[in-house]
Amino acid sequence: MKREITKEEKELAEAGYEHLAQHKAHGHEDADAGSDNVDIHEHQLPFQELESELDTTFDPKDPGQSAGLSSDEAKARLARDGPNILTPPRKKSALRKYWDCLMTMFNILLIIAGILEYILLGVNFKDNFANTYLGGILIGVAFLNALIEFYQLQKSEAILASFLAMIPPSCHVVRDGTLMTIPAADLVKGDIVLVRSGDKTPADLIVFAATDLKVDNSSLTGESEPQERFARPNGVQSRPVEAENLLFNSTLIVNGEAWGAVVRTGDHTLIGQIAALTGNETGKKSPLAAEIGRFVMMVSSIAIVFAIVFFVVGITTAYKGNGEQTVTFAVSILVAFVPEGLPSVVTLLLSIAAKRMAAQNVLVKDLQGVETLGSLTLLATDKTGTLTRNQMTVTNLWSGLRMYSAFQSNNDSQTTESFAIEAPGMREMVDIAALNSNVKFDRTDVAFEQRKILGDATETGLIRFAGKHIADYDAYQKQHTRVFEIPFNSSNKWALVILEKPHMGGILTAYIKGAPERVLAKCSTYLEDGKEVPITDEFKAQYDEAYDYMASRGHRVIACAQMLLPGDVYDESHEFSKTDAKYPSTEYCFCGLISLEDPPKHGVREAIGTLRLAGIKVMMVTGDHPKTAEAIARKINLILGETKETLSKKTGRPIEEIYEDEVDAVVIHGDDIDSLQGWQWDQIFSKNEIVFARTSPQHKLEIVKRAQALGHIVGVTGDGVNDSPALKKADLGIAMNISGSDVSKEAANMILLDDNFASTVKGVAEGRQIFVNLKRSIQYTISHSTPEVIPQLLYVVVPIPLPLSAILILVIDLGFELFVALSFAWDKPETKDGLMRMAPRKPVNDRSITSLKKRALRRTKTLRRDPETDEVIYPSRLSRLLTRAKAPFTRQFWEDALEGSDAETLVDGKLLSYAYLEAGVIEMVGALVAYFVIFFKNGFTPGDLRRAQSALTDSPPITYFTKSSPDFVNGRGILISASKQVDALGQAQSIVYLSIFIIQCFNVFAVKAKFRYPFGRSIVGNPYNFAGILAGACLGIFVIYTPPLHVVFGGSFRLSPLYWLIPVAFGVLLLAWASVRVVLMRQSIEQSRVKDIKGLMMFPTMRTMSMRSRH
Repeated sequence: MKREITKEEKELAEAGYEHLAQHKAHGHEDADAGSDNVDIHEHQLPFQELESELDTTFDPKDPGQSAGLSSDEAKARLARDGPNILTPPRKKSALRKYWDCLMTMFNILLIIAGILEYILLGVNFKDNFANTYLGGILIGVAFLNALIEFYQLQKSEAILASFLAMIPPSCHVVRDGTLMTIPAADLVKGDIVLVRSGDKTPADLIVFAATDLKVDNSSLTGESEPQERFARPNGVQSRPVEAENLLFNSTLIVNGEAWGAVVRTGDHTLIGQIAALTGNETGKKSPLAAEIGRFVMMVSSIAIVFAIVFFVVGITTAYKGNGEQTVTFAVSILVAFVPEGLPSVVTLLLSIAAKRMAAQNVLVKDLQGVETLGSLTLLATDKTGTLTRNQMTVTNLWSGLRMYSAFQSNNDSQTTESFAIEAPGMREMVDIAALNSNVKFDRTDVAFEQRKILGDATETGLIRFAGKHIADYDAYQKQHTRVFEIPFNSSNKWALVILEKPHMGGILTAYIKGAPERVLAKCSTYLEDGKEVPITDEFKAQYDEAYDYMASRGHRVIACAQMLLPGDVYDESHEFSKTDAKYPSTEYCFCGLISLEDPPKHGVREAIGTLRLAGIKVMMVTGDHPKTAEAIARKINLILGETKETLSKKTGRPIEEIYEDEVDAVVIHGDDIDSLQGWQWDQIFSKNEIVFARTSPQHKLEIVKRAQALGHIVGVTGDGVNDSPALKKADLGIAMNISGSDVSKEAANMILLDDNFASTVKGVAEGRQIFVNLKRSIQYTISHSTPEVIPQLLYVVVPIPLPLSAILILVIDLGFELFVALSFAWDKPETKDGLMRMAPRKPVNDRSITSLKKRALRRTKTLRRDPETDEVIYPSRLSRLLTRAKAPFTRQFWEDALEGSDAETLVDGKLLSYAYLEAGVIEMVGALVAYFVIFFKNGFTPGDLRRAQSALTDSPPITYFTKSSPDFVNGRGILISASKQVDALGQAQSIVYLSIFIIQCFNVFAVKAKFRYPFGRSIVGNPYNFAGILAGACLGIFVIYTPPLHVVFGGSFRLSPLYWLIPVAFGVLLLAWASVRVVLMRQSIEQSRVKDIKGLMMFPTMRTMSMRSRH
């Protein structure tokens, strides 16, 4: 009953994924140029000589018993050699950073405008004397603007540097005979260090004991495959980069563990010595920065076009032949259009948000991450340690077809027996748990119960359990010496150990533990009442039932098996080897299953519910068994609906007969990922509830890439080394601080300092709020462009006396506007859950995916292919440039450009409409009404103003509104002297300036009105808004009512405050319009709200372990 997919649908589904299928093997270039001359020779020395050269002691046979350095000796060496840190790569100088801030489009325009004013001064000094101030102020503003932005960047870098100092890399080292954890920076030459899978090598080490060790040297040598490393008692005579016994600083341990002696630290390490490896910093432009960049270019282009057009209009009509005044006017147009303070405002807003998030235990490593978190559409999260506590406790054991409970639990059935070490099969299970393990202890001179176990959570849980049932744990370990082992890794999913443990048929015993399906595949018999019985279908059915019993409770399940190696084949001298599989890999005896419970963290259930209500798809990507993963997912709101399997069990219908659209949840096994086709990926991501189980690091990376190909903004949370490739590839990698490996923390953009997944919710809310605040700030800032530009145009077209000088425009843009625009950073959400019930700003839905895929399909079909190999022949750079140049003249380009989208950008049509056509027009009309009223009160009608200004083009030209102007006779025959003309113009310009300021004060609250009317507590609850308004008011009154400043700014102290009531009336009108706008937009906002999700459990996760009482 499967629906057939047409060829066209398959083609469309594959589109957009083609770049993932074309993996090119880009080999890293060998980076060891000059490494022959590296100053490292200790790898050639035998162990005895190495000890004397480093003046340290170690025990290759039992490395855990090595004495290491004393604390006093380590301090002395640290003082002598310095800390173990690399000199950071050369950064841009402060001067270069300041230059970059200065060379932005807005500042360049201001500098050019200032230079133009000084050119006019050179042409005609007397008539253009006022330009002395204007030119200087324009250039000064550009440098000041750059200084503000530079200061904020320096400050935010310092804040982030101080945050990063809170998470220094650490390492395990032996000091005074005790294994301890210290900061890697405190390592010294001669220290004895333990490194494990997932660690970054903290310094250059000579290995003196290793178990199945593999290291990723790709960052140094370009070798893509992990390299094996061994202890070599007699040293090796080869180049350092090829030495089998050397581990290099910053390389990643991908498998096994090793003990090593530190031979080089800091800049003396290989990576510190090879100069070619010190790369310079590279800046990655954020989506937000790209959007702001586009807006800046758009506004600058409009400003330049307007300035040129109206310069031409002015010089050919109203001011024919009067070039100086027309240039000054063109400069005013430029200044009016350009929101000079915007770059500083954006930087400061992001810095404030980053600091606020750090206070909530969310560390943002780069400012772009603040906003990216708010725009996530999909969050892929690891299970262990992220959603669960990573505190494993053994709950059940199954052996010999019988289930045992390690705790007295209300959840177990009545047939479940209580655990007893004497019960059949239990001693073998405890032995496997204890002896097939690589955990270490912080100290061994205290009782077993008081020790801190250094190992992963599963191993820790098993050892805690086994230690209770072994009288002397340390003696038991020494009694059974290891002969051979293969540690657990993410591809095998099992661990093997062969040790000296005598039995009836020989002296060696092999123990294996790991993923149940992998272990069972190696077994031919099972243990029942102490005897080996052949595995039958009946046993497999009982095994499946026991497995389901454990996994369906969300427990991690481990299988154990053993082989009593026959002495005639495997004697003491037998050589085992994993390279050519010289070890027993089949015919094991299955001992049983052990289940461990890792309860969900507190707050995870509500956090996932909140994220889902915010329109973010949350999916689990784990290495656990599908049943365990699904059981945990159902406890924490990740899966609420039916999967095909659960629906089949409920209805009794075969899985094959269930349609895709009948279910809303899916659990995918890692083994199926490699064979999935494009249309199947589309089907998976169309579900609301997704779990990927039994995944490898490569699978996690593939899942992230596939989601991004559909347009998702992907966040990945994780703590293990296996998460790091996906963390790096994701739009936002989120690592755990306490449980996270150094590698995962380095790969991530964001770190949860308290390991609390619920902090992600705070981060998303903060990210969304900062986007809203940025948008409000821009909306507010550019609203004054219309009342600044239109009066300038009337000055040329009508003409009328200049309503607002270029200097006063600058006072608006960089005076009160800057104060108030910054105050938006502290705005709170309009409603308690308003933002967290809205869909993401760039939602991924059927419409967006179809649009993306159609474009991708067009690209694929237009690519030329080699007729023989069918490989894509990529176009040349020139061909691509020509195609781009031709694009605007094609129908397809405009269809794509004008295609509707649900995505919300920082500067969109609604924002521009409000700023330029709605609020802008109200401000412009308010300012002009006040302007004409002032002139009318001083004896000038609009007709008089036009006549007075037009006199400039008379022959001979007459200039009014200056101290040396002739008397003007108005339409009523009244004579107006030069001093009254100057005062009238000063009052008129002052009221235009104050009108823009006063109406913008109302606009502060009008731009916030989206969900509610602009009057509530949430709208007026930001005290910084009022502080900004107060600062702006003080500046405005100081500029207008201080006579000495009139030389520079114009203005008049005779302006009566009664005239302020005119802009106040228009401010009230603006609030009324904002209220109407809320009503008009209410329906569209309601449509973008995320609908309630049936079955969400928004109450704390019950502590399952509290239901148990120890037996």
